[in-house]
Amino acid sequence: MIQRAADDTRPLMYVLDTNVLIHDPNALLNFEEHLVLIPMTVLEELDKLKSGKASVSAECRAAIRLIDRVLGEAPPEQVRRGVPIWRDAQRIHLGTLAVLMDQPEGGVQTLANSLNDNKIINVLVALQQGRPDARVVLVTKDINMRLKARACGLDAEDYANDQLVSDIRQLSKGYAEFTGSFWERFNRVETVQAIGETRHYLSRADWSDPVFANQFVVDEQGFIGRVLSVDDQHIVLRDLNHERLMSQEVWGLRPHNIHQAMALDLLRDPSVHLVSLTGPAGSGKTILALATAIEQSIEEKRFNKIIATRSTPPLAEEHGFLPGTEEEKMDPWLGAISDNIEALHLHDESPKGSIAYVKERANIQFKALNYIRGRSFQKALILIDECQNLTPHQMKAIITRAGEGSKVVCLGNLAQIDTPYLTPTSSGLTYMCERFKGFAHGGHIQLEGVPRSVLAEYAEANL
Repeated sequence: MIQRAADDTRPLMYVLDTNVLIHDPNALLNFEEHLVLIPMTVLEELDKLKSGKASVSAECRAAIRLIDRVLGEAPPEQVRRGVPIWRDAQRIHLGTLAVLMDQPEGGVQTLANSLNDNKIINVLVALQQGRPDARVVLVTKDINMRLKARACGLDAEDYANDQLVSDIRQLSKGYAEFTGSFWERFNRVETVQAIGETRHYLSRADWSDPVFANQFVVDEQGFIGRVLSVDDQHIVLRDLNHERLMSQEVWGLRPHNIHQAMALDLLRDPSVHLVSLTGPAGSGKTILALATAIEQSIEEKRFNKIIATRSTPPLAEEHGFLPGTEEEKMDPWLGAISDNIEALHLHDESPKGSIAYVKERANIQFKALNYIRGRSFQKALILIDECQNLTPHQMKAIITRAGEGSKVVCLGNLAQIDTPYLTPTSSGLTYMCERFKGFAHGGHIQLEGVPRSVLAEYAEANL
């Protein structure tokens, strides 16, 4: 929320842009005791977008329903003045919601009315001049609109209610690296030989840094461990053998580096229901997840299908409907999945036959993001590609589709965001990684390096 000087006691009036309500349909509930204004132009834009087949249509409908629920049966005068926002859980109201009409008061106009953004800014300039006792703040995900608003003398800010980190460097890598020996930091360690593994019980007081379940530990002397649980007194650590980790093999694929080995450890673990992998292009995110999914579906019979989905870019919606089945429609956007299936079988005697066999036996299904809402997938591995382009609300909509016996694997590169109103800190992938950091059945790894090829590695580092 916007910071203001201590001597500025004017009431705040927050004006929400369309992209904020698409990003988070519940946004109007997050401005505490202040007045929230929805311009008429925003309502018109929501109306245009609500009936389309694009992924934003569901968010538009959800925002419209919430606005309707808050306004209820209020008379027109109160709708323009402000309707109390009732908080169902506390049975109290906090803040008010009003609709801002398009016609600027006093005929004040600073920008051409040919664009909807300009219409909103013009109305806000007039509102601010008419209400010098209040402070009007435009809330929008559109950077250029914020620049135009500031040029017109308005306060403008990004919607950051669901941003859990202010700098992407604060996002956990999923592992902690220690110089020297990791064990030098602990005064007392109790080691127990469990069935097929070694566990270390450490004092929580000796580890001052943040620590969470399924975080890995790596030191310069070759020790690798994985945190199994954390409480106020103890940290339980599973001892992982470096050679064993690097010798893992799934569907003929072995890890190229220790980061891929840690990722495979999470992907193969049946007790881990959510895995997120981030990293640069070519770091192995997709091929690791796909190889594990195929082996667990065909050989281990853990899953009865693999659901592959991703957010299609807005440009795709302008081309209209593609011919063919749902899989054929999604193939241009899930080409990375098909490419990696081919890569796993390049050296087979009959690659085409192997690929057809795998797709049929593993029951790999390509699903459009728009059509998995409301569904429940049982005993399925849900593979979500290009997660960096999803909003937190969209991410929640997909993960909550996982039914009994299912696992969700999220893949993304926060350096390649294609959605105009998302940044690395506001991406649904970042939000999800932070929210699930304390989840005992979830894990995250940031992959390093570009094993795809020497050329790809050099391009990633130098272009």
